[in-house]
Amino acid sequence: MDPLHIVALALVQGLTEFLPISSSAHLILVPALTDWPDQGLAFDIAVHVGTLVAVLGYFRADVLRLVRGGIAPLAGRPAGADGRMAWLIVLATIPVGLAGLEFKDVVETTLRDPVVIAWASIGFGVLLWISDRFGPRLRDETTLRWPGALTVGLFQALALIPGTSRSGITMTAGLFLGLDRTAAARFSFLLAMPVIALSGMLEGLDLFEAAAPVQWSALLSGAVLAAVSAWLCIHYFLRFITRIGMTPFVVYRVLLGVGLLVLFAH
Repeated sequence: MDPLHIVALALVQGLTEFLPISSSAHLILVPALTDWPDQGLAFDIAVHVGTLVAVLGYFRADVLRLVRGGIAPLAGRPAGADGRMAWLIVLATIPVGLAGLEFKDVVETTLRDPVVIAWASIGFGVLLWISDRFGPRLRDETTLRWPGALTVGLFQALALIPGTSRSGITMTAGLFLGLDRTAAARFSFLLAMPVIALSGMLEGLDLFEAAAPVQWSALLSGAVLAAVSAWLCIHYFLRFITRIGMTPFVVYRVLLGVGLLVLFAH
């Protein structure tokens, strides 16, 4: 791969995975708008691994507490708040896992269309603005119970539509449920870990079956750049989201959608 392509695509993945603007859409659009060759499945897996490393590293203390709490009942100890949160994350991951297995072929073919991305970007962007504008924003993620976690999980399944944004739709659900902006973002980022891991494993199986040649230097470079940019993105998003709100991202999504409709709608 060309070094410019590696840098651009890795930064796109790292910066858009956790912002509410859809990383899958941007990875589809970059080659479509630039006439670059498709980066291939192996590179997509590498940059997703990079973002997984970033979120695991950023929330490493939380992850350790969640794992300990989640397995505590197996040792005869009470789960506690951390254990309940761990199992809520598992529950919220089930809908997108089932939907991904059922609709994988449609997502990877029919829905990889700039017009689909455009309407998803606009429609779910407006929904994000409504949730941010009218959601009560009164509580944090520790107050969630299983109905709320399942609701977020059902919303997350919609992120299989390119342009929706996994982080955007889960934050939307969290805001509608009354979470404040930081809590909605934190729960969304914690949910990212099992989802990215599961999607990476599925793509890895496809790569193994394809037995395509692998450019290891390009994959390593892409993974590292994606990890660094994703870590910075998480850090500054959580730092500033209470102050700036979701409006800047909504405006970007609407402008992107309109631009794509102008270019690709017939």
